Amino acid sequence: MSRPTILLLGANGQVGHALQTALAALGTVTACTRAELDLGVANAQPQLVLDLVQKIRPDIIVNAAAYTAVDQAESDPEHARTLNAVLPGVLAQAASEVGACIVHYSTDYVFDGTKKGSYWEQDQTNPLSVYGQTKLQGEQAVAKACLRHLILRTSWVVSAHGGNFLKTMLRIGQERDSLRVVADQIGAPTSAKLIAQTTRQLLEVMLAQPASDPRWGIYHLAAGGQTSWFYYAQYVLSQAREKGWAIKVAPESIEAITTADYPVAAKRPHNSKLDTSKIRETFGVVLPEWTEGVDEVLAQLTLERR
Repeated sequence: MSRPTILLLGANGQVGHALQTALAALGTVTACTRAELDLGVANAQPQLVLDLVQKIRPDIIVNAAAYTAVDQAESDPEHARTLNAVLPGVLAQAASEVGACIVHYSTDYVFDGTKKGSYWEQDQTNPLSVYGQTKLQGEQAVAKACLRHLILRTSWVVSAHGGNFLKTMLRIGQERDSLRVVADQIGAPTSAKLIAQTTRQLLEVMLAQPASDPRWGIYHLAAGGQTSWFYYAQYVLSQAREKGWAIKVAPESIEAITTADYPVAAKRPHNSKLDTSKIRETFGVVLPEWTEGVDEVLAQLTLERR
């Protein structure tokens, strides 16, 4: 079998950047950014995307493009809907027309976070924010338009590329003597590299499978274990100190606060833990503890600053 043709959207984001490397081992990748497809405005037209799919006629479409500014989405709902709901549906329809399969990424924010334990794929969704609502709409659009789909819900993405909580903690940890971090939201920091490598592993299995294969569908993809933003911050700053970063704030002196103490525009789920049994059992995927991915990102950032 010849190498598959892969169309990757959102190539400059955290996950998209990691996918460029991971997918290159699987096939020939055409990588596009939001800017290149004129997706940076609320009234963006999907025609460029449709034309590109028809021109390339890929075997696989991987959509890592998204509107991820969670708080900003509350005042910019149409732009968020364009990127998170309309675009995925257009891509999935185009994939179906050219006989491609599609991979689309979603989020723990489709849940309201009130469940006691980890969320399963079949649990009731109830997003609390515009971001969560539009991501759920995107899931639904993809599933409706293309039977050969993989929708991967993930959480708390971290990478040496792009912006994220870990990099924010490193920056302000060097600037401030004190720090307050939310301690009542639970999840699993998940590295973009793990997401990208797992995506490739799934595609190696599913690329040649027909629409009738029951393995197509929604999966939860997150690192093992769980933590809070507070303990995550303590871990990052303590590890960074050991690696020689000039961290001003002592990790043990970080103040734990509640969500109510830190008001933001968009409501967050208190429980973002995703049960990953389905993806592990179906595909034999190994998902290491969250600290492993965080350690790798810290090591890379430490090398880059020398």
